[in-house]
This record gives sequence, C-alpha cells and structure tokens, in this order.
Amino acid sequence: MNKIFEAKDINLAGINSSLLEVNIGPQHPSTHGVFRMNAVLDGEVIVSLKPVMGYLHRNHEQIAENMSYAASMPYTDRLDYFNSMSNNLGYALSVEKLAGLEVPERAEYIRVIMAELTRLINHIAVIGFLLNDLGAFFTPVLYAFREREKILDIFEEISGSRMMCNYLRFGGVKRDLSPAILERIRGVVTAFPRFLEEFETLLTKNEILCMRCQNVGVLSPELAVNASITGPLLRASGVNYDIRKVDGYSVYPRFQFKVPLGPKGDVYDRYYVRILEMRESLKILDQALSTIPAGEIMSKKMIPFLKSPRNFKPPVGEAYARVEAPKGELGFYVVSDGTPQPWRYHVRAPSFINLTILEDMCLGQKVADAIIILGSVDIVLGEVDR
Repeated sequence: MNKIFEAKDINLAGINSSLLEVNIGPQHPSTHGVFRMNAVLDGEVIVSLKPVMGYLHRNHEQIAENMSYAASMPYTDRLDYFNSMSNNLGYALSVEKLAGLEVPERAEYIRVIMAELTRLINHIAVIGFLLNDLGAFFTPVLYAFREREKILDIFEEISGSRMMCNYLRFGGVKRDLSPAILERIRGVVTAFPRFLEEFETLLTKNEILCMRCQNVGVLSPELAVNASITGPLLRASGVNYDIRKVDGYSVYPRFQFKVPLGPKGDVYDRYYVRILEMRESLKILDQALSTIPAGEIMSKKMIPFLKSPRNFKPPVGEAYARVEAPKGELGFYVVSDGTPQPWRYHVRAPSFINLTILEDMCLGQKVADAIIILGSVDIVLGEVDR
C-alpha cells in the first residue's frame, strides 16, 4: 500500500497528543484514481483530512480556448470518462445558448435517452465500486459491469466508441437511432429492473452493509447547500434539487419522474438514492422510447458547418448552461469574441466541488470509513483535475 507514516506531536484545539499523519495515495485503489488523502489520525480516528489533487491536470480549459468550438466536443468525453454522453450534452447546450440554435424535437429525445442510459451506467458502477471499498471483493463490480456492457455495446453501435462517444453536435446529434437500435434499448430498459431487484435483494437489507454504512459520513443539508454540493450527494441529505426539474432543459418537462431524497445523508442514503434514481431513469426512458417523434436530427442552421466547423463563429456574448449529470451539476461557461475559438471556456465540474466537504464527513470517523465515504461521493479524477 502506498502510505507514508509519520509520527509527530500536533497541538490540536489546545490538546497535545501524539498523532499519526498518513498519506493514502496518490496511487492506490481506494482513492479512485491519482488522488491523495492526507489524514491525521488519533489511533484509528480521523482528526484531520485534506484532499490533495492535481496529479491528472491536462489543461482542458486552456486547450479549448485554442481550438474551434466543435473540436472541443471530444475533449469533453475525457472529463468524466464514465459519462461522456452527459458531458457532450452540457457543452452542446452552452454553445447552442450562445449561438441561439434550435434543436429538432427528435434530437432532443435522443439526447435524453442517451443521458439517462449514461445515468444507469454511472450509478451501477459506483455502487459496485462502493461494495469493493467495503471489502466485498469484485463480485458486485462484475454484476454491475455485466449490465454496463449491454449499454456500452449500444453506445458503440451508434457512436463508434464505447466510452469516448463524441456523439452530440451543436444543433442535434451525430447519427439517428435506427428502429433496430431503439428495439435494443427497449430490451435493456425492460430487463434492467430484474437486475436491480437482484442487486437490492443482496444489498439493501444486508446486515453487514447496513452496519458499515448507516450513520457513517453524515452530511447535513445545511452544509451541503452552503458548500454548493449537487447531485445524488445533495439529494441523499434530503435537499430536493434536481436540475432536470429546476431548469427543465431539453424535453425533460414532458416526462413524469420523482426526485428521490435520503432522510439522513449518510453513506447508506447515498447508496440507496442512486438505486432509486436508476428506477426513475427507467421511467424516463420508457416514456421517451414510447413517444419519440420522427423528424430531423440536426438543426438546418448548422448543416453548412458540419464539414467546415472552423467557419462556425457564434456572435459576441457569453453563455452558461448546465445539466444534471450523474455526479451533479455539470456546467460550461463559454465567452465568444466572434472568432472560431472561444475567448473563455470554463467547466463547473461536480466531482471537484463535491470533494470540498470530504474532510467534514470524515472527521471523527475511523480511517476505514474514510475509504467508503470517498467512494460514496463518487469522483472521477479526469473531472476533478481537468
């Protein structure tokens, strides 16, 4: 294990005690990437914990300011590389808002279908990883990845890639969904509840999982709001805030779905809220697949720029658009100076913001609990560091 132990005398709140400083990471399976937790322990109890990041910084925003708007779309795939479709959607919405583009109705439905399939991928994966952090070895991950593969196969067929999809375009989507693909998606949506039932039977009332996760890493709703936390992490603390409902972007207002909330905001609630969110995503998918209209998949205004993207020059101005990505609010702020490249490009990444309260959730917990608390936050370092 990549840990450095250093005994030192630290005066904490006026009390002299012999404490142990432990570096967990940056190369360690339990840190979910190249991420380091600098923890100070009193025995096994955490008295201080500082997240250390930046090991995967790739200068995403500066690169985007030196290339065409369209050329940045595949770079968004590399933010949260589990959820490229949601990343594409957030960026597309910001540029469309900047350029005043209308998206055809069929393309909007396809975008929602891709976004909700992406949510299923994310949530089953993070639950599998959380169980791995709890010591359940690889069995839950393999169960989760079995279902994930079915969706990734669909992504590969429609976009040409399983994970780095680069599927959305300003004003629409890259390729239409054939009747055969729509039928395959219906098959996945129909079969998925059975997998959820199996997963819940094994996990939700499991005595070991309940003992390890309940009352661990509690996040109060007041702190969550003050720290700008979003996504399942916020809703598990009982705060009813979902951008699909608040902003009503794309065609989400047409669909009936609930916003699951947790009663306590502990690790267990963060697990169970994701289970419930997957059930709501299945409801959205069922409605979208049943009502998807025929029609165009690309704005006529954008067709001339498909073969010459460097000629696409949004008018001078600025725009911010956000989506309810699987990990929380993913926003893109774009400023145009009338040239083919954005003058300013900034990403509001939920993984980065949600990490800011890691120490608050870990104080007073055991060092083993810090691992599952981090796992329940659900981070991807490509999005944290950018």
